[in-house]
Amino acid sequence: MDKTVAILVSTYNGEKYIKEQLDSILNQTYQNIHIYVRDDGSTDSTIAILKEYEQNPKIQVCYGKNIGFVKSFFALLEMDKEAQYYAFSDQDDVWEKEKIEKQVNKIQKEEEEKGGATACFTNYDYYDSNLTLQQKRKAPDVKPSFRNSMVDCIAMGMNLMINRETRDKIVSNVPKFCYGHDSWVYMICSEFGSMVEIKEPLVRYRRHDQTVSAGGMKFFKFQGWRIKKFFGNHYFGVIKAQLCEYERIFGQEMKEADRKLLQLFTGKFRLSKQIKKVCYTKRFRTSLIDEIFLRIIFLIGAL
Repeated sequence: MDKTVAILVSTYNGEKYIKEQLDSILNQTYQNIHIYVRDDGSTDSTIAILKEYEQNPKIQVCYGKNIGFVKSFFALLEMDKEAQYYAFSDQDDVWEKEKIEKQVNKIQKEEEEKGGATACFTNYDYYDSNLTLQQKRKAPDVKPSFRNSMVDCIAMGMNLMINRETRDKIVSNVPKFCYGHDSWVYMICSEFGSMVEIKEPLVRYRRHDQTVSAGGMKFFKFQGWRIKKFFGNHYFGVIKAQLCEYERIFGQEMKEADRKLLQLFTGKFRLSKQIKKVCYTKRFRTSLIDEIFLRIIFLIGAL
């Protein structure tokens, strides 16, 4: 029998697009799924739409107060402890019909070969709000590592599937602070298991003004967005807070080399730690420009 996949959808004022996404999930070629939706306090017609879909026996809806998308996804993980796999879904994208089937095949093979906390992520293409293709995305050549997971996230929630061991590791000690459920998964799986990628684009990633995450921008626009984000919103303080929380929860379980590397980013500021990071022999980021930018951040003591 096919293994059960729990699809986790967090909604907030998603009336424009939630129907398309739910329909794309219901129309998957892989049908041994159960869809869990948690509404995060919508004030538009999202709740009315969800009540219509709630009539489908595959869909279970929870109507909650606004706690933010990260806590909302962690709450969704609590709703099913029996599924073999868990797939996160945003409210405004569209999945290709074979997404779940291909991810299950890939993650199951990875799980059998390596064991541990396992995750599978897919490629995606960029679409506008009308679901017109804007840009084909070339999947970067990335080798997942804990080193990279501290300062980057190679997967996004909408293209990510995890196994039960990963789910259990999250819910057994839910972080008090975390800036992204996808980055938290990456840190767990890169340390305690593995991440595997499907290069084929299996998500139509919708870009529009209301999208919470960022991607698919032109080069110079993206650099401007990045500078504003990094220096205008205490971005590096947020990263450090997540790293400190990860150390609190998993520090004693980690491989010694990774724990020592993590400790360069946590605790009190020391010039010696900044020098070690600036001079670190291995790359943290995949692209050269990102790596140079990060080393400058280390040099000025921002992270």
